[in-house]
Amino acid sequence: MDDWIAAACLDLGISPPLSIPEILDLARDAAHNVERPAAPITTFLLGYAVGQGADITEAAARLSRLATGWASPE
Repeated sequence: MDDWIAAACLDLGISPPLSIPEILDLARDAAHNVERPAAPITTFLLGYAVGQGADITEAAARLSRLATGWASPE
């Protein structure tokens, strides 16, 4: 996956993120506690927040807490 990340970042003209494990943990939390399609949307929202100036570690932790506390409707 490192090669994919490097190639995607090169194609987009951005630096690779240093927090891949945090991003993957967030995706897992969203998929398992909200619903599977929440994983890509949640990681997109994380990237959007970081693009707006949020700290990636803090934003990922906040979203992870939100996801793990989420009560899905039955």
